[in-house]
Amino acid sequence: MTKTALITGASRGLGAALAKALAPTHHIVAVARTVGGLEELDDQIKALGGSATLAPMDVTESAAMATLCRGIHDRWGSLDLWAHTAVHAPPLSPAAHIDAKDMDKAVRTNVTATATLIPFVAPLLGDTGTALFFDDPHGGEKFFGSYGATKAAQIALARSWQAETQKTGPRVHILTPPPMPTATRARFFPGESRDALTSESDAAAELLEQMKAYSAGT
Repeated sequence: MTKTALITGASRGLGAALAKALAPTHHIVAVARTVGGLEELDDQIKALGGSATLAPMDVTESAAMATLCRGIHDRWGSLDLWAHTAVHAPPLSPAAHIDAKDMDKAVRTNVTATATLIPFVAPLLGDTGTALFFDDPHGGEKFFGSYGATKAAQIALARSWQAETQKTGPRVHILTPPPMPTATRARFFPGESRDALTSESDAAAELLEQMKAYSAGT
């Protein structure tokens, strides 16, 4: 039976790279707002001999996420893997000048959506599935207030879930990707040379190896 992997934030960057890395062994359920990005990803997955279900949805829409998870249950019964890469990166700003609308969107995407998705996805993963979250070391650095605070809150949710499920499953892993030439990083570090950065495909392969190693040790 083909394994299934849900990738939230799949249209570009690390999410797309993980989807392509998993495509030879998993049917990919790809969630993102960008239809064009999802269609391009679908073409790439097919070229790898894999298959995907495209879900052009916003993770902040709880009703849409509930419908998606119900559809996954009805079609496949369960999930083997969930990789949560969806994130909102508001513009860098001094803490004293954070824009309220940017902060609200970061909270809805990075925190509230994660808190909504965990209860939806957990029953699909059961006691044998795996959830992946991705930490970022920039929390607490200057100008990273809104992004850093909301990303840290997301990871705090994941760490609590990880601690709660150590004996019962699912496995919850929190991984730290290397610096990659993503659109998000380009917004944070415009003009940075990308030559020294790890490609998204190499990062995805490295992270999936870490996941396997951690899972083998649990």
